[in-house]
Amino acid sequence: MTTTPAQNGPGSPDGSRDPKALYGGTSSRRITVRDIAAAKARGEKWPMLTAYDAMTASVFDEAGIPVLLVGDSMGNCHLGYESTVPVTMDEIAVLSAAVVRGTKRALIVADLPFGSYQEGPVQALRSATRLIKETGAGAVKLEGGERSAEQIKLLVEAGIPVMAHIGLTPQSVNAFGGYPVQGRGEEAAQQLLRDAKAVQDAGAFSVVLELVPAELAAEVTRALHIPTVGIGAGAECDAQVLVWTDMAGMTPGRVPRFVKQYAQLREVLGGAARAFAEDVVDGAYPAPEHAFH
Repeated sequence: MTTTPAQNGPGSPDGSRDPKALYGGTSSRRITVRDIAAAKARGEKWPMLTAYDAMTASVFDEAGIPVLLVGDSMGNCHLGYESTVPVTMDEIAVLSAAVVRGTKRALIVADLPFGSYQEGPVQALRSATRLIKETGAGAVKLEGGERSAEQIKLLVEAGIPVMAHIGLTPQSVNAFGGYPVQGRGEEAAQQLLRDAKAVQDAGAFSVVLELVPAELAAEVTRALHIPTVGIGAGAECDAQVLVWTDMAGMTPGRVPRFVKQYAQLREVLGGAARAFAEDVVDGAYPAPEHAFH
């Protein structure tokens, strides 16, 4: 049998992982929100990445990433927009379906884009129902704490799992005037705590904390019985998420402080393209072994 992370990772005295673990577990079925809740109870930390196409998603799924977010970050890093605001339901639906088709095990979470839920619970239910039915995603994500609690409550009552998102909410970039750290100062910290408890009480199965001071994120994590997913929120969150193009070194220029780059794929891909071009120009490609007779 092929060796997998389940046989050789940490987690027990002999160095093997818990077969129920989100990362490195032996189950091949789709991960569900019940598995996410169980991981919190075990004190297990887990990784999440974004994905926007079937091929990339299949790589992450094979690597054992248990949760993939089809984020509206596709606006910046996949569709060429300046922010997440222009992303449409049609774009989210097409790419979410592709990610679902490219995976077998990961829980796929589809983002509700700007303008698809802000009108209220009924609009949110209509939008979320479309994503779940058309794409096969296992959950949706939406931004906002107390202001989105009623939307979350109705979705959960309708049987749609919801991942909440508080702190820096990128769809509010125009209101924030940029991407500032959230929760600094006593009043802002108390509001973040209220937002976190509001989404938990509304039924969210997890909550993303973005650009939040590490100490506050740790306090929120201790206060909640649902997992926190950090992005720029320190090491004490239950899980961590990165935009995959940041993580893999595809994003040009400067990346946010919280990003760790685990590869430089932009250099690799650029080098491959230049090598191909030079072979074509020099007549080295296609060679005889690439031709049919």
